[in-house]
Amino acid sequence: MTLLISTIAAIACTVIWYSSEKARKLQVGTLTLMYWGASLMWFVDAFVEYLDVKEEYFNPAAKDMLNDTFLGLSVVALGLVIWIVILLVKDPTGVVRAALNRKQDNGKR
Repeated sequence: MTLLISTIAAIACTVIWYSSEKARKLQVGTLTLMYWGASLMWFVDAFVEYLDVKEEYFNPAAKDMLNDTFLGLSVVALGLVIWIVILLVKDPTGVVRAALNRKQDNGKR
């Protein structure tokens, strides 16, 4: 499930990044790379686990699938948090800078 969730997130971000100029300006490419990196990591993990357990890999327990789902969703959420921090630091549209300037101007009056 971790591989599936991170790959779906990577594909969705890639489509958004490719189809929207505004998305490219908002650093969606960075988010896309994070999700593709996670997908690659989970693919290698799945491959190595398959080499270890063979056919049993395709019959996971419900508890394992639930844990993998939560882990996959956590990876997607962490990627979003990192992306938001990057947006706040780089401030590509100047929203944070304008809000800080507005707050400073109100404090001087």
